[in-house]
Amino acid sequence: MNQFLTLTAVSLLAANAAFADGSHAKHQDGAIISSADNQKVASLDILAAHAHRDGNKVTFHMTTNGVAGADPAKPVGTLAGAPATAYVWPTSLDPASVGFESGTGILALAAATHPDFDDTPLFDENADGDVGNDGGHWHTHWVVLTPTPECGEGALAVRDIPEGSSPKLPATWPGLPILLDSPGFSPVFDGPEVVVNVGFAQGVDLSSVAYDGVTAALRVNKNVHAPLFCVTDVFDVASGDLSLPGQLQ
Repeated sequence: MNQFLTLTAVSLLAANAAFADGSHAKHQDGAIISSADNQKVASLDILAAHAHRDGNKVTFHMTTNGVAGADPAKPVGTLAGAPATAYVWPTSLDPASVGFESGTGILALAAATHPDFDDTPLFDENADGDVGNDGGHWHTHWVVLTPTPECGEGALAVRDIPEGSSPKLPATWPGLPILLDSPGFSPVFDGPEVVVNVGFAQGVDLSSVAYDGVTAALRVNKNVHAPLFCVTDVFDVASGDLSLPGQLQ
């Protein structure tokens, strides 16, 4: 698995570098299509990933080989070592496009669930009057990913905010010492598909944005310390090689 995570990190960095210098990889028209693999958990086996725009609104889709969202992370009862399951769309967007410091890593949209902690303090996903008990409900994040050897050879993590530093952060940053935002976009699960509608600020350049689709597991460090949140497993990648072949239509 570390070997695959190494490929993940290297491929994402290479793809983002290519888009930064204008040397675009070949894109597919429409969805990124992935073959079914019955050896994988069906709800995490990607069949297609797609994104399209209407002005400053972008709709991200992912279609799976089973019922999307059917296999969320199981609680362990503590923050230390707490797992998360996520449907992720890595993009070529600069993190500054959603309010982070520019050039800080790979900006990805995630629909995630993690029952041991809540990181959406502005939202009450289960409508019970308590904004602090919703981590087990599917919700969305923007995350900035970066290769992090402390998570394993070639592994990725959500980028930490070093103590004493004050990077630019989105208004809906939940207060954790990592580059993670909780924008409140509601993921919609419908049979094999998960869909997220995302609004961008006016002026954000959405032309020629590249993307991919990934299903992954993350875990809070058992020391609850830097790095705080590591990618521990990649279940499937729509393109197979994280080359970000999708182009926003």
